[in-house]
Amino acid sequence: MTSGTLQGWITAIAAGLVAGCAMVGPDFTTPPAELNPDWLSSGSSRVAEDPANNGEWWRTFDDPALTRLIEIGYAQNLPLQVAGARVLQARAQLAVVIGEQYPQQQQLFGELQRTRESARAADAPQGNASRLAYDEGSIGVQASWELDFWGKFRRSIESADAQLAATVANYDDVLVSLTADLATAYIQLRTLQEQLRVARENVKVQQEGLQIANRRFEGGVTDNRDVEQARTILASTQATIPQLEQEIERTRNLIATLIGRPPGPLDDLLAESSGIPLPPATVGIGIPADLLRRRPDIRQAEAEAAAQSALIGVQEADLYPAFSLTGSFGFAASSAGPFQLGDITQWRSRTFGIGPTVVWDFLNYGRLENAVRVQDAAFQQAYTTYQNTVLQAQREVENGLIGFRKQQERAKFLSDAVRAAQRSLDLAFAQYSGGITDFTTVLVAEQQLLQQQDELALTAGAIPSNLVAAYRALGGGWQLRLGKPFLPPQTVDAMAERTDWGQLLDYEVMVPPIPVPRPNEFRLPQT
Repeated sequence: MTSGTLQGWITAIAAGLVAGCAMVGPDFTTPPAELNPDWLSSGSSRVAEDPANNGEWWRTFDDPALTRLIEIGYAQNLPLQVAGARVLQARAQLAVVIGEQYPQQQQLFGELQRTRESARAADAPQGNASRLAYDEGSIGVQASWELDFWGKFRRSIESADAQLAATVANYDDVLVSLTADLATAYIQLRTLQEQLRVARENVKVQQEGLQIANRRFEGGVTDNRDVEQARTILASTQATIPQLEQEIERTRNLIATLIGRPPGPLDDLLAESSGIPLPPATVGIGIPADLLRRRPDIRQAEAEAAAQSALIGVQEADLYPAFSLTGSFGFAASSAGPFQLGDITQWRSRTFGIGPTVVWDFLNYGRLENAVRVQDAAFQQAYTTYQNTVLQAQREVENGLIGFRKQQERAKFLSDAVRAAQRSLDLAFAQYSGGITDFTTVLVAEQQLLQQQDELALTAGAIPSNLVAAYRALGGGWQLRLGKPFLPPQTVDAMAERTDWGQLLDYEVMVPPIPVPRPNEFRLPQT
């Protein structure tokens, strides 16, 4: 009989035995979660219910540099690879638990030993010292199989299935965070660069003001106070430039880390685009109910609750008797007396034993009952955590959308303020040059222009940043990994060379149809 045929018989017997066995513990159902029927911002002309662009939302900015950074980050980000390795770990752990359905203890044994009895023992042979020493040998197989009478092992598989689903959802959540963090850092970099441009342009304007003040002072029209005031505001503006340059370098370093590179200028990537990314004309957000399937952290919370629910049944099974089948078969022989050790190969040297075993820890003094209560309390925590995750997700989406809308309104007012500040400065320069007003008017106008332009740059960056926050809250970005392995090919090859992974590194085997529980399904061992 081949090993495959034997395994098939074991599976058939196990499935038949389990078919009539009860399963203790609760069957998991997704906790109810309160959802609004629509978003509060859905009435805006720039917000639509079409979620088609949520998968790779960064492409809506039409920024080649941003798209390239996210592609590299997906391929090289190290925390994402750690999350991918956790998926493989959970997959292997599931295979371990599946094997627990089958005979749990199997042992091939062989023994050979030399024994010498004491010549002074009561049963020692007399007059023949050579018979005091003899050889003994045995060879055979032993097995013990605890039947899954109460569903203990099936609940364990159900829990391991859900844990695998949780690690997949965690990987997706890390990927959502990675894409959003990269986009946010990129927008921050472009915003800082715009602020730096504004500061440098204002330095030029203020240098012109200083030159005018110098000419008027040298001509005796005004005193040195105007010159010093001009130098003060110029130096103050110049002082912002090193600070902005420092923040630009820090943001570049952050981007480099996110894409798995050492800190560096990244000119080869950033040169593909310039300026703050422009948001799309319309934002597709879907409806609140879509969050339950799109947000990875919600799926993770659901899977973790399912895993914990199954553990209640695992623990509860210990309250009842455990039924096992034990057996052994082998050969044994000894050179003592008229026998020979070589007789071990003869059929008459066979030895075997088989029979059922019942173990019931009924005097547990409440220990097992309280262990069940521990698991139930843990499930209640996971149950409530799921509901809170759904609630927090809706808040995050609403905050991102309202920020996106209101920052656009603010930008319109700031644009008007910048134009007015520029006209005010032009008039102030003309009036000061003509001796109509003092330098304080110019000073105030320069400060207002710099302030309004800087606020406009910050707001221009806040618009796409809030949109990124909304896309993050909507759970967009993890779809990038669909149909792809959880680890880079070179990492998978290294793991396969280091350890025999069988088929567990295959994508199709790795991703289960979870979180749908499969408590009554009997599966073959996976090696």
